[in-house]
Amino acid sequence: MSISDKIKIVRDKIAESAIQSGRNIEDVKLVAVTKYVDPADKHIEEFIKNGCTDFGESRVQSLLDKVEYFNQTASSSFSINVTKNELRWHMIGTLQRNKIRRALPYISLIHSVDSERLAESIDRIAEEELIRHPIECLLEIAISGDKTKHGFDSDPSMLSDAIGRLGQLGHLRIVGLMCMSGLLSDENETRREFENVRKIAEKLKSQKLPDNCSINELSMGMSDDFEIAIKEGATIVRIGRLLYE
Repeated sequence: MSISDKIKIVRDKIAESAIQSGRNIEDVKLVAVTKYVDPADKHIEEFIKNGCTDFGESRVQSLLDKVEYFNQTASSSFSINVTKNELRWHMIGTLQRNKIRRALPYISLIHSVDSERLAESIDRIAEEELIRHPIECLLEIAISGDKTKHGFDSDPSMLSDAIGRLGQLGHLRIVGLMCMSGLLSDENETRREFENVRKIAEKLKSQKLPDNCSINELSMGMSDDFEIAIKEGATIVRIGRLLYE
């Protein structure tokens, strides 16, 4: 099966899930997870040919390798009607604080801000590096109870208090929430986890939020559970395995 066929299958499932939940297809953004591939192996080029411009990486070095490759090729051998500035790189894995400085200039959206300490480090480094645009990020919510998962406490009042403090950070823009379902969660548990995050987002949006915060995005769902996530309100899905199998 070609990459084009795989992308079409995923997009059809996204569309079906959106329609079933009474939403528009355009309400859900596909982030193609590219951590599996080398930048020169043409997989990403095929994604771009099929309309994908949002790519998710879990490690900073892998992200930087791909940014460098496409910066070099976009004006030469890169035979696709897209400029390097149209490619959006998403940090979907844990962002180590000692890697922030290298990554910030190239990341369009950080999905995995999992603590106030990390948010404060991002804000400080953005100021030191004279980055003029706001750093857009999602707050990762620990929803499943897995000890291996990081994130802010899912208690709405505690999260609201944290957002109030993060509202003092001048270089950060909080645009939504992110979560991962539990490794051992069955379909019903996964649905409840995503539903809980949606309800948390709705409760936060009903409150007065800081000027740098708007809970409009929900990054929920990967290859095994993105259809459930969309039906529970996901606006971003992070798909990897299904695009390669």
